[in-house]
Amino acid sequence: MTVLRHPNNNGVTLSQWRKTAAGGETSLSGTDDFSAALAYTAGAEQVFVNGVLLERGVDYTASTGTTVTGLTALVAGDIVTVSSPSAFNVANAIPKSTVTTKGDLLAATGASTVTNLPVGADGTTLVANSASATGMAWAGPSVAAGKNYLINGAMDNWQRGASFSATGYGPDRWYCTVGGSAATFAQETSVIPAGSRYALKWTAGAASSYGQIRQFIEQAAVIPLRGQTMTASAMVQLGSSYSGTLQFEIYYSTTTDTITSFSGTAVSITTTTGTPTIGSYNKITATFTVPSNAVGLYIGIVPSVVQASGVSAYIGNVQLEQGSVATAFSRAGGTLQGELAACQRYYIRYGGNTSYDIVSFGAGNNTQLVTAQQSFPVQMRIPPIIAEYSNLIISDSVNATITVSTVASDTAVTSTKIFRGNFYTAATTVVPYRPYTINTVSSSGYLGLSAEL
Repeated sequence: MTVLRHPNNNGVTLSQWRKTAAGGETSLSGTDDFSAALAYTAGAEQVFVNGVLLERGVDYTASTGTTVTGLTALVAGDIVTVSSPSAFNVANAIPKSTVTTKGDLLAATGASTVTNLPVGADGTTLVANSASATGMAWAGPSVAAGKNYLINGAMDNWQRGASFSATGYGPDRWYCTVGGSAATFAQETSVIPAGSRYALKWTAGAASSYGQIRQFIEQAAVIPLRGQTMTASAMVQLGSSYSGTLQFEIYYSTTTDTITSFSGTAVSITTTTGTPTIGSYNKITATFTVPSNAVGLYIGIVPSVVQASGVSAYIGNVQLEQGSVATAFSRAGGTLQGELAACQRYYIRYGGNTSYDIVSFGAGNNTQLVTAQQSFPVQMRIPPIIAEYSNLIISDSVNATITVSTVASDTAVTSTKIFRGNFYTAATTVVPYRPYTINTVSSSGYLGLSAEL
């Protein structure tokens, strides 16, 4: 046995078994010309005959570590050499068992000492931390404003009211579709995700009914997302006797971003992951790519099958973000006030708080008309239209109030920053040029202005 050592192989040795053939041999084993036993590492050996390297698995078979078979019969005087590296251990090697699951990291606790740094929670960030044994720690998760492309995902704002039983916008920015009979959508204050104030509760009406919520995203926000990988997530809980599951649906339009003429085409998404359960909140997610020609986009949450009468589901903390991982929820506006301002870009409601709320200020135009004007708290998406109104009166704080019968927007003046409305009465008691306020009769009085998609 000849042992060779390469000066740069860090102590790796190469064993060589060498024997002169007597003639006729087709296998090799036992001791060589130097009384060394044949021993090799299967798959790492090399066999030479008179200096010519044989092809493993073709010219010979070597699998046992002590025998080579399958040779062409040797001729007397042939020199056969079997070379093989010896097994060795690398000094100071780190055992594989140091890490136990995907995402674990190796981190130093001192000079020449390492340990396992367990994987962090979804959405957390690895930061320097001198108080930690490894000098690092997982922090977060990040809740930076702006990563969530869905407004009012936490269901914080309900300018239109707290309960709805007809198809249309419900909680701010969420379009509720009533399917079947008498399905309702309502503000939920007790069955809510951890850390939230509200959730949305959907309840089926008659048997075989369903309901779904959608948020339409305008063109200005969709264009920068073209071709991007996006992940939608939501916290959902199923009510007693719920059948099936809740899942995402994503549609896009190549022509418009408005609901009324949305030429929707389904976006290819991965199957909604996560397990909605009865009695507890769980996160569901779906990942997809925004088509390169998308103009409008909507994200919907729908039941997988129709439900029986009275069956409910709860939805909260809905988020749409760039990337393929659902991170911790954050509001699009960052704060409650920022979220309200984002909602008011699309819809503003005046009144609805107490009796005699002041909705606007104006002056008599003729005996049956007061024209009022005011600035919006935020710039709206487009010049708004009057979406709805109820229980409004005209008052000069001295004479008897006058009931408003009709409200119309003065489109020549109304812009994304200023609203001008014409408030008509059936009576003829308005005094031209006299200052008036537009008030609510009761807490049910309001004026809603919409710039929705």
